[in-house]
Amino acid sequence: MSMAVERTTLVAAVAGMAVVLVLDVLLRRQGRQAWPAVSGALSIILILLTAAVAGRWLRESQGPFLTLYDVLLSNLFSLTLVYLVAAWLVPALRNSSAIVVGFLGVLGIWSLTESAVAVPLPATFDNPWLWLHVTAGKLFLGLCLPAAATALLLLVHSGRTLFDGGEMDAAVWLTLSLAFVCHSFMLIAGAIWAHSAWGRYWAWDSLETWTFITWLCIALLLHARVTFRRMPVSYGWSAVVAIFGLAILTFLGVPFLSVAPHKGVM
Repeated sequence: MSMAVERTTLVAAVAGMAVVLVLDVLLRRQGRQAWPAVSGALSIILILLTAAVAGRWLRESQGPFLTLYDVLLSNLFSLTLVYLVAAWLVPALRNSSAIVVGFLGVLGIWSLTESAVAVPLPATFDNPWLWLHVTAGKLFLGLCLPAAATALLLLVHSGRTLFDGGEMDAAVWLTLSLAFVCHSFMLIAGAIWAHSAWGRYWAWDSLETWTFITWLCIALLLHARVTFRRMPVSYGWSAVVAIFGLAILTFLGVPFLSVAPHKGVM
């Protein structure tokens, strides 16, 4: 796939997200089931994103790991895939589809503003532990997104007697717990990769530090959820949204604001 076709495919996927968002809102305002149409359209968008990622991968002969464009494109694919699977397994997550699709649309527009020129990967990226590290990180973000979107929806609707958020509340904490497991494995796999690549497990560089802070915040929130039964649930929902914001800043901000986010990478 040429770069022009890849970009056209990405444009089509982003345009599709805008259509899905409008469709989702209109169907819900009419009191109709939005998920069948939304999930079907997202599946088509996922096919487009798969084609864009696969085409780029085959053309450049390397994984989408290094540049901001690569990271955004691969995250668009993984976030869409994980959300579809998570919402299929946990139906309560479907209620926040408009928020999720809106966020994906923002990432899509952002990706279109970035240069698609590939940069050769450093030799340290040729390591199987990197694949496990990156995969776990994408699963973490993919699970954290519907958890935060559902928590935000619960905050918006809190206090409305006609809104039953019991199942959604349970879905938030289940999904965040799974995200925490993925985040923990990401840290372990990353440490093993770092030792294999540079001879050290941890260096407290900017990315490692903020990733650990994100992990610590989730651990403290889950601990508080279990320990303090009388804590207002809205506090927890607010914290989930804040943690997702921290995760996005960590994964899509810190690596591209630092000259060398991982010591030894460049």
